[in-house]
Amino acid sequence: MNGRLIVHLRAYRTDTGMTQAALATAVGVSRKTINTIENGVFTPSTILALTLAAELECSVHDLFELPDEQE
Repeated sequence: MNGRLIVHLRAYRTDTGMTQAALATAVGVSRKTINTIENGVFTPSTILALTLAAELECSVHDLFELPDEQE
């Protein structure tokens, strides 16, 4: 496994019409944190991933998935 997640956060956030700043405020982090998660630079904690999923009314697996292990 290469340790990188496939991140769908941006798609779910934009589908709800939320800006990065609005989502950040709703979950108690900075806009930069949301940006770095969306760009795959930062992997959120379990608590933050669950909080993001709850705010966006989806599952954690909808937001984040592991890549196929075919390499």
